[in-house]
Amino acid sequence: MTEKQYTPTEKERKLNQRKENKSSRMDVKSDKMTDVNVNLKEKQEEKTELETKDKFEKLKKKKQEIKPKEKAFVNGNSLNLSLKHCKWIFRMIKGKTPERAIEMLEEVARGKRAVPMPSLEVGHQKGKGIAGGRFPKNASLEIIKQLRQVIANAVVSGVENPVIFIAKSNKASMPFKRNRRRAKRCHIYIEVRDRNKLKKKK
Repeated sequence: MTEKQYTPTEKERKLNQRKENKSSRMDVKSDKMTDVNVNLKEKQEEKTELETKDKFEKLKKKKQEIKPKEKAFVNGNSLNLSLKHCKWIFRMIKGKTPERAIEMLEEVARGKRAVPMPSLEVGHQKGKGIAGGRFPKNASLEIIKQLRQVIANAVVSGVENPVIFIAKSNKASMPFKRNRRRAKRCHIYIEVRDRNKLKKKK
């Protein structure tokens, strides 16, 4: 028998058909899998886009819902300062803007402005209306830090035209030093409010 005269039997034909069917099925399955993967990726991308949009919308709503507060304040706990010095500095500062108070305390730290202490037996200093006064450098520098913090808090809480409304110092626990003496400690509280709102209330 030559190659031309050779004809496959029925079994061989069936086997060939099965092989062809299997290969076609595998191709169809692979195409389906690729389509499914593509669809899953597209859905995931859509979900991420929707989540990011929702987050941005929520943040915008929160920003719109934030209402300006009536006051901004700062607390200084157990500071290494003299209670007496803080008391007289706060009397000088009260009712002024934080920026003006910082300028005044910087002058005190440089020794150009005295803090009036009329009820104490202190040396007289130059200036109008000053009987006795001192230049408490450490207290003024520390209070300047607290005032800068109050300005930042006022910006965050939405207090416009801030004015020092409350400024007070309280006695803190006084630990012992090495030489068996008590250290100076005090708590500080500074509160700032809107000047225009205070005028309307009056």
